Amino acid sequence: MDIKDIPAAASPWHAGELAMQRSVGVAERMADIGKRVIRDHLLDQHRAFYPLLPFVVLGAVDPDGQPWATLRAGHPGFLQSPDPQTLHVAIPRDFGDPAERGMEDGDGIGLLGIDPRNRRRNRMNGVLRRVTESSFDISVVHSYGNCPQYIQLRTPEFTREPEIASPRPVISLTALDDRARDIIAKADTFFVASSHTPETEPRQVDVSHRGGKTGFVRVGDDGVLTVPDFPGNLFFNTLGNLHLNPRAGLVFIDFASGDLLQLAGTVEILLDTAEHGGFQGAERLWRFTPQRIVHRPEALPLRLAFQPDGWSPSLLKTGSWDAASGLPPEP
Repeated sequence: MDIKDIPAAASPWHAGELAMQRSVGVAERMADIGKRVIRDHLLDQHRAFYPLLPFVVLGAVDPDGQPWATLRAGHPGFLQSPDPQTLHVAIPRDFGDPAERGMEDGDGIGLLGIDPRNRRRNRMNGVLRRVTESSFDISVVHSYGNCPQYIQLRTPEFTREPEIASPRPVISLTALDDRARDIIAKADTFFVASSHTPETEPRQVDVSHRGGKTGFVRVGDDGVLTVPDFPGNLFFNTLGNLHLNPRAGLVFIDFASGDLLQLAGTVEILLDTAEHGGFQGAERLWRFTPQRIVHRPEALPLRLAFQPDGWSPSLLKTGSWDAASGLPPEP
């Protein structure tokens, strides 16, 4: 049976993920892989992993339908799994974070657990169940492990108690200022939130990691970001969502200051290989147009020091914008 003839209910992938998989000729293979690796519960090793983490990456969608990506921190143990269908998250509400408006009871939520000390990461999405103003549960819908590609090794250290808010005010911008451009220019890591809404299920939200050499995200004069997309697990969770719904949320971190730069906007995926042939390692590009920009100085109560020889080996196979040729001009 051709993958196009498989009923949607029988496939682990939604229409957007299938479209991206077909674009690179792997849909048949991924149909079987997805059924084996994507689960509706947490494995015991994942249940043991989350309590080790000092921070978590979250993806949420606000009442206007806009995805936001964010990071929240806590002393190890703030994430607990009382049973395989549930992850308990003990973090206080923070309405300075634009993602907070998407963290009400019944909302879809995406979560990425990532340990920068060893590159291990696990991913899940589910439905938020608000317990108190300082905690919530996530009922698992999808859970799976992720490979360690493109993750830099860093050592986290708290600079204040995680429940204490930043002493500095939130800054809302209408365009990228010099500080925002500097955070992006120096970034080797960011996270992206996306979502889609199935016909018969609650909204599904995903949040994922993107890594590259310093400066791998190009900022145009008009503020549009261009991102090289490197080889991954072929799930296409993020790009599959964006194929159906171009709205996305990005968060960049200044690991030395704890500043978070959160961007909300829309994505255009560039699939034509001729357009990115000069960027070594890239399989495609995507462009992000910011529509809302929030800079939260010292929002993260952690500093993450780069470890000696901390670069991901996978990045040695990737290029840079300075070395690229034959790429589309900045819009």
